[in-house]
Amino acid sequence: MKIALQGILFDEKSSHLRGPALAPPLIRKAYHNDSANYFAENGLEILPAVWDDKGDFEIHDYFEIEKITSKNLGSNNRMITLGGDHSITYPLLKAHNEKYGAIDILHIDAHADLYDNFEGDPYSHACPFARIMENKLANRLVQIGIRTLSTHQKEQADKYGVEIIQMKDFNLNQLPVFENPLYISLDIDGLDPAFAPGVSHHEPGGLSTREVLRIIQNINVPIIGADIVEYNPTRDINEMTAMVSAKLLKEIAAKMLSDN
Repeated sequence: MKIALQGILFDEKSSHLRGPALAPPLIRKAYHNDSANYFAENGLEILPAVWDDKGDFEIHDYFEIEKITSKNLGSNNRMITLGGDHSITYPLLKAHNEKYGAIDILHIDAHADLYDNFEGDPYSHACPFARIMENKLANRLVQIGIRTLSTHQKEQADKYGVEIIQMKDFNLNQLPVFENPLYISLDIDGLDPAFAPGVSHHEPGGLSTREVLRIIQNINVPIIGADIVEYNPTRDINEMTAMVSAKLLKEIAAKMLSDN
């Protein structure tokens, strides 16, 4: 089985800084970095031949993302998308919904991204999961690592039945158990900035790289799709965050392949 891979070069709905549109080619470069190798921790070698690589797409119209994704998903059963800001997850899920129907989502992030609108934009990177839930694109949404839960977003979570594991309550020995095929949306700022400084929003007190790896490695159902978003290369230090993103890319791919 091959995994479709696409990059979405888009950060126009970032509320604070630009930069995530630059990320996909740099994650690819880190994946090929000869300081490491292609092996994932489960022993699978995630060689370039694993990918049905569709390339990186410069986006001029936000609503193009769904069409591009639907085309690139095609006959592939699995896809990983490199972003880009987190606004891209809503059109990505619309494309996956066309193929699979409503699915379960695991969302790793410092932020719940459940605003009904943010700064007047309902498609802001602070809003994708409000759009996903109101359009019934997910049967279940579990969020891990949240540490910026505003009153409005808590009300939104209650309204849509979102399961939030705030960072203050996180316990690696009590990870959620899933029953249906899963989509992972991984915002790199879910990690503590000590591990991933190359993000627009530095939110201290987050997950370690090892904790995110454990979450991925302990998923108990097939992963049908994933995105890795909000890496901002303009804020990175010595390509640390690029290497973390590439590591997580390999581990998600390895989990996809091992469950095939």
